[in-house]
Amino acid sequence: MDALTANMPLVVFLLVGTVTVASAILVVAMRNPVHSALFLLVTFLCVAVLFVMRGAEFVGAVQVLVYAGGIMVLFLFVVMLINVRTLPEERITSPYWLGGIAVGAAIFILLATLVRTGPYHQEVNRPDILESIATHTMETTVAANGKATTGPVVHYTLAGNSEAVGNSLYQEYLVPFEVASLFLLVAMIGAIVIGKRELGAMEEETAPDFILDRVKTEHEVKEVVNA
Repeated sequence: MDALTANMPLVVFLLVGTVTVASAILVVAMRNPVHSALFLLVTFLCVAVLFVMRGAEFVGAVQVLVYAGGIMVLFLFVVMLINVRTLPEERITSPYWLGGIAVGAAIFILLATLVRTGPYHQEVNRPDILESIATHTMETTVAANGKATTGPVVHYTLAGNSEAVGNSLYQEYLVPFEVASLFLLVAMIGAIVIGKRELGAMEEETAPDFILDRVKTEHEVKEVVNA
């Protein structure tokens, strides 16, 4: 029991990580888009739990509020607009699955290699660093033999996880942040342009009448169904 208690973070990480990977696979494996959206919600929530376990409470809260909240609402709107009533009778497996699995495995091996040998492999023994603001200065130190050396020194000031993330995001990573927002803006404009349908003069004149007729028809259908 003591060993289980001592290794509880590892056990929780393995359980949540397994559910995360399984849900991510089911997002692309399910044929029903509603089921895929639900598994995507589970994936977002599990990722938020992993963030909280690593001491990044702010990122975990953003994961729940932005992705599990806002992005999922967008997906559900898309699913409702598609209005999928019946699914086509076709096999689930596809010849492209093998290529996708191979590419995914190659990317996983590449990321694992980079993380294993890079700076992300270093264990964070001080969780308070995640809640601190780093200040880089040049200081001169004098050795025992009297030789003076000047080098960069990092000072950490405890400020809180949210302030630390905001300070790092809008100072050190300001340019990538703005570039990412520009990409999102271009994608949004492209989606609007692609989804916009030009109406002719006749269609513009009859559009209100068509909407009224459709509302009336739907009301009559509901009355028949509820009768």
